[in-house]
Order: sequence, then C-alpha cells, then structure tokens
Amino acid sequence: MTSAPTNPLDIPPYQLQSLVDNVVEGHSELRLSASSHLPLEVRCAQALGSEIYVGCSNGELLRFALQANNPDEPEAYSFLSRQVLPNSKPIDEIVLTPSISRALVLSDRQIHFYTLPSLDVVHSIKPVRNVQAFAVDHQHVLRPAPPLNGSPLPIQPIEFCIIKRSGIVLYSLREQLLFQKDIPLPGGAVLARRTGPYLCIAGPEQYSIVNLERSSLTPILPISQAPPESGQPRVRPIIVVISEFEFLILSWNGSSTMGLFVTGDADPTRGTLEWPSHPLSVCLDYPYVTALLPNQTVEVHNVETQAIMQVIPAPPLPSPSIAPALLTNERISLLASVSGFLVPSQEQSEKLRLKRVRLLGRHAQPGGRSGDEDAPTQLAELDAEIPNKMEPEDGAQELEIPAPNPEAAPYNV
Repeated sequence: MTSAPTNPLDIPPYQLQSLVDNVVEGHSELRLSASSHLPLEVRCAQALGSEIYVGCSNGELLRFALQANNPDEPEAYSFLSRQVLPNSKPIDEIVLTPSISRALVLSDRQIHFYTLPSLDVVHSIKPVRNVQAFAVDHQHVLRPAPPLNGSPLPIQPIEFCIIKRSGIVLYSLREQLLFQKDIPLPGGAVLARRTGPYLCIAGPEQYSIVNLERSSLTPILPISQAPPESGQPRVRPIIVVISEFEFLILSWNGSSTMGLFVTGDADPTRGTLEWPSHPLSVCLDYPYVTALLPNQTVEVHNVETQAIMQVIPAPPLPSPSIAPALLTNERISLLASVSGFLVPSQEQSEKLRLKRVRLLGRHAQPGGRSGDEDAPTQLAELDAEIPNKMEPEDGAQELEIPAPNPEAAPYNV
C-alpha cells in the first residue's frame, strides 16, 4: 500500500540520479566482512561539497570525489582513497562537522575521529568506547567550513552527547576532546538526536526529551502503540531534528505510523504525518520530509502543510518473473547532507549545442569588410590559432562554441 500526492506540484521536488555505481564491487579491497564472512555491504554514507564518504560492513571507509577523468568527459564521482578502522567491524554512522574539519565515525560501539577531507586519523584523540548512541548538536553541524580566502574566522568547538549504559556524557571537540559533564540515564538509549540544549532519545520502549541544562527528562510517546498480544515485530525508533527547538518522532500503532512534531519542552506542535507502514528511514530537507517505506517507495511530505507532495516509485524489477520482495534491500536508507553536496549534470551535452559565431578582424568595418590591406594577414594569424573554424569570408571567420539549446529544458540552478 502506498499513498498519492494530495496536492502534486507541476515540478516535483526531487528526481533520482545515480552518483556512484558498484561502490563495494569496484573499490573495496575485501569482498567479505572480516567478522562474519558475510557479503560486503554499504552500511552508511555522508556527503559534503564535492566529496562522498561511504562506510562498509568490513570497517572500510571509502572516499569519493567529483572530478573529470579527462577534458572530453563530464565530471563524475571517482574513488580516491580508503581508511580501514582498527577493528574491521561494520561502520554504523558517519557525522561530518565541516566547521572544525572532522568526521566522527561510529563502529563497534566506539567513536573514531578523522580529518576532513583526507580522512587521516586524529592520533591526538583516542576513540571513545562503550557507546550505545551519540548525537552531535545539529546546530553545530550546520556551521560552514572555514573560508579558503580572506580573514580566518574564529573556530568554535562543536558539542556532542554520548549515551552509555547508565548515563549521558557531554563532550566538546576542537583540537582536543574535552569532557563537560555526566547526566544519569538509567537504561540508556538506542537512538539520540540533539539540537541546542535539547536531546531527544529513544529508550527500550518510549521516546523522551532531556534538557541538558537542567538535567531533566520528560517522557513523550511509546515507540510502538501496537497491542503486545498482536505479535508484531518491534519497529525501529526514528528521530529527526526539524529546527532549533523541534523534533519529529515516529510511533507505530499496529496498522500505520504517525509522525509527531514536538518542541524541546515536549509539547506537540504543527499537525501530524502518517505513513501506511513504518518507514525504514526519514530525513529532512526543509520544507520537505522524505520517508523510505518497506515497499521501496519514497514519500515526500511538506512540513508546513503535512500534505504529500510527491511519491517516488520503487525501482523497476529486472524481470517480470522476479518477486518484488527481492528488492527489499535495493534502497536501504535516506540521508540528508545538511551542508549540501554537488551533483554532476547528466544532461549538459543534451542542453548545449554548437553555435557558429561570426568573428571580425581587428581592422574590420561593419559589414565584415577590411579597413586596410593588413587585415588579411591578421586574419590569417587568427585563423591559425582557432580550432574547429570555418574559412574566412569577407574579412571575417566563424568559430563554433557551445550555446544553450532553446529546445532543451532549462538548467535547474
């Protein structure tokens, strides 16, 4: 079951485009996970500017960059380098903090620290262990990278929380990792997201909000409201930061999933969202919330109106004889790059065509005629320097250059 847009737009908000093909098969040194001997898989990814970082199930962290292999080919993402985590365990999460040029990588309940964009190990900071979940302040993730030119801006530290078995540990990170304080949290949490002084967590059964300044906890909503006797499997909690003071949390009721907007004070706000099944993942690209459903469709809601604006269908089956259930792992997650990333244009060659432009000599007059006898010599020199040319005619010559094709669709800027 899937939904249909309630007020579809003439131009949908999104379109699909492949960025990197055959990530694992083409660029990983190992084909099996070292710990379980299972086929190697992509577990997570993040993007920043012209770089894409991919975490694999064998502990490999792959780096891709947007570049052109030669002048005659369009730009595409190409493999640059890899970094292998010490334990070779699956990489669960990657968080990029461009303002301090650091990447925080969660694997095997440890957070490792790397530099951006080169992915060099930060040897001065030891990995943080015994991590159940962690959350970097979303407002700090939004800070831009330092400017390449001009006066350098003062670098402010970023703050993040680590959830351990019995408490929350607050840290500050710049050149060094500094401990701030502990907050008791019996039972721990499996998921956490932070914005400013507010931390939204998912415990074993319900969502709660922790005020980090007051060290107080407020329960909000069960992760699943389905009756225990229904025998339905447990659903994964999902938390999304919406704004500086707002979260989106998802709760399953047995037949559909409700998305509730709450403030940092645990008060409901806006309306609610609804999905026919519990999403695999949800992310925000304001003003849109996108959700990947188990049937592989992607539903796009408007945050302000809560209306469905677009439904992206599931990938086509390779063959009509293949059951749709075999595509359950085709799309595994949605990710939002909060600082943005570059997408190469696949239609540039179709939207440009060659246009002949008439060039006049230095001494040419209106109408293309030479003003003196030296003009043919100068035209001959120009003729020798310009490739793809036409023969000069009446003191002028023609050069082919790309120009927009009026019959093609305009660029999306």
